Amino acid sequence: MESTATNQFNTQMRERTMNMATGIYGLFSGKKITVLQRPIMIQIIKSASSVAANYRAATRARSDAEYYAKICIVVEECDESQFWLEFLLRTSVLTPEECTEISRETTELLKIFTTIKKKVKDRIEGGKTVK
Repeated sequence: MESTATNQFNTQMRERTMNMATGIYGLFSGKKITVLQRPIMIQIIKSASSVAANYRAATRARSDAEYYAKICIVVEECDESQFWLEFLLRTSVLTPEECTEISRETTELLKIFTTIKKKVKDRIEGGKTVK
């Protein structure tokens, strides 16, 4: 059985990851997108929504190994989302004003999930249970 603190953390992180995904989606609302930009827009929406979906799946993991595997995906997809935000900024598809807040949140989430990934790996390798 998970502790109340763990449940609260999971609930908070589920909300933050969903907000990140919907925030990235919202960047493109009402924006004219060229044929060249469309695949990039779709890719960043996929990677951002994957962060939220895989974190949700991680919180329902049935084993430490399954939890770790999902957290690894979360880290990878969060990093990819950060890459696409930087790419869209450098190619002037997005302005700094449009993506400063969401970029900050993506960076913060990436740091959190990277720390979780490392701690879980250390526990698994040390033979300790995570949940």
